[in-house]
Amino acid sequence: MEQFFDAIAERHSHPGSIVFICIGSDRSTGDSFGPLVGTMLQEGGWPNVIGTLEKPCDAHAVEQAAQAIHKDAIVIAIDACLGKPGSVGRFIASEGPIEPGKAIGRRLPAIGHYSVAGVVNANGPKAYWMLQTTSLYHVLQMAKEIVSAIDLAWSKHEGKPINQSNLLQIPNV
Repeated sequence: MEQFFDAIAERHSHPGSIVFICIGSDRSTGDSFGPLVGTMLQEGGWPNVIGTLEKPCDAHAVEQAAQAIHKDAIVIAIDACLGKPGSVGRFIASEGPIEPGKAIGRRLPAIGHYSVAGVVNANGPKAYWMLQTTSLYHVLQMAKEIVSAIDLAWSKHEGKPINQSNLLQIPNV
């Protein structure tokens, strides 16, 4: 994740030009990944965050959020997804939009210049149930990891102070 965000920060170093759209719901453990990230970014001082635990950017709000963004903004979309069992805990990062709600069969507009999907659980025949039964601890650790990578990347390129509470605590080995 560090390299992905480092490349974006190198191209777009001013935090004020970045809009994070953190997609998901606070009513589903797995789907809370986006709002958790959004809350941590907002608490860390990021100026343009859509989608927090207080005000989630769920399926009903994605279209409105997309329309409300200034045309010159650089949008980074963040959402949870389901994947192969060996991919759980990893991230799918790409240059280009994300398709929110795809795992549960929703058809929503693609959004973002850049996107990150956190693989919060394994895909299965009952996708909604898989999101509901995902470990909150696991989702929280993934959210901390992505926020840490974001803060570190922009602190290198813009001089934004790093919020120490968002950094992962890596034990000495």
